[in-house]
Amino acid sequence: MDYSEALAYLDRHIGQGVKPGLERIEHLLQLMGRPDQGYPIIHVAGTNGKTSTARHATLLLVAHGLTTGTYTSPHLQRIEERLSVNGRYSTSDEFALALSDVRAFSELREQRGHDPNTYFELTTAAAFAYFADQAVNAAVLEVGLGGRLDATNVVDAEVCVVTSIGVDHTEYLGEDVASIAKEKLAIAGPDSILVTGPLPEEALDAAIHASRTLGIHHRRYGTDFVVTESERGVGGWLATIEGAEDTYSDLFLPLHGKHQLINMAIAVASAEALIGHRLDPDAVRDAAAAATSPGRMEQVASSPLVMLDGAHNADGVATAVGSLKEEYPTTTWQLVLGVMGDKNVELMIERLAPLLSGVVTTSVEHERAVPARKLAELVARHVDVPVLHSDSVEHALDMARAEAGVDGAVLVIGSLYLVGEVRGLFDLGDRRNALDQTVLLE
Repeated sequence: MDYSEALAYLDRHIGQGVKPGLERIEHLLQLMGRPDQGYPIIHVAGTNGKTSTARHATLLLVAHGLTTGTYTSPHLQRIEERLSVNGRYSTSDEFALALSDVRAFSELREQRGHDPNTYFELTTAAAFAYFADQAVNAAVLEVGLGGRLDATNVVDAEVCVVTSIGVDHTEYLGEDVASIAKEKLAIAGPDSILVTGPLPEEALDAAIHASRTLGIHHRRYGTDFVVTESERGVGGWLATIEGAEDTYSDLFLPLHGKHQLINMAIAVASAEALIGHRLDPDAVRDAAAAATSPGRMEQVASSPLVMLDGAHNADGVATAVGSLKEEYPTTTWQLVLGVMGDKNVELMIERLAPLLSGVVTTSVEHERAVPARKLAELVARHVDVPVLHSDSVEHALDMARAEAGVDGAVLVIGSLYLVGEVRGLFDLGDRRNALDQTVLLE
């Protein structure tokens, strides 16, 4: 099966939709010989910050000499971005080979009368097949949705992480913070270490209860590890992180958004837990300096400045707004907005409104995307700035850049699908996305 055939095979499974549950993936991996076993795992759940934390954790493990596989989702531009080893995305041929391995066993399941595997289950299994082929000795897995019934929860991870808890995906996870926290915390097992980021009180109570019930060690942000010092530098943040095992100073994180320091601190605590002792301070500095975060507070152009952020729920938008106010306190933004229909669009707009000089709504080609005109009508009821719309993402971006002028600023936000499409317009492909390991491996 070549790359185009692999994509076509996956496309035929999109219609399976979201089907929470572990029976199908368990059976598939058993037939494959359990390629998910044989190496320690950091398993990352949370409403926001999962991908960035997973990327930071990968860098830390690689800096300590571990060949590390990473599985994240969704992808921004190409499906093979979901699978990487030592920060290098799988190639199209490698992805096709991994999925070919999975397909043989998935089709065997169907021939025996079992329910077909879903799109996400197939990509999850492909990640494990790829890791086995690459002979990794550690892995970092990002939860797709929730935790308890997510396909990635087929593993028994040594370190289980919950970065944050907010209200999102309520149709699957519950209507309140406590219910959602319970679903995400269910990735923790009796032999794991639980690491949690800053959580609201109800979620923290649930985490404490889960760790006590399981009898496992729980490392909490603000109690067991924390960012103790931080200041803006040129092109990023200077910081000191007090980990659970040691303090790491003189760190430079070349990213926009102070919240990335918290993600880095969570990654440090997770890596300490996996490795089992303090980290090498120089390795931590190298890992921080090599950090990238495509599609998260990512500046892709100037004159006008164009900033991309994949925030796709109200909490994520609030974090982005706080970062923009801190780093660009006098800037107003022309907004390019595209969202999915299952989001709290009104609250997202309410939080963005104080920053805006204008809005252009658009829509990506996705069944859940809100049509551009309908979104414009909704936005217009909540802002006092001009609101335009375009069904074309490229045209919407051009309109916003024209409205901003060469000295202005454009913010693209609301959906990772939207951010991925805009990144494609700027020709930001694998070369820029992949982590540059020369810093870590020389």
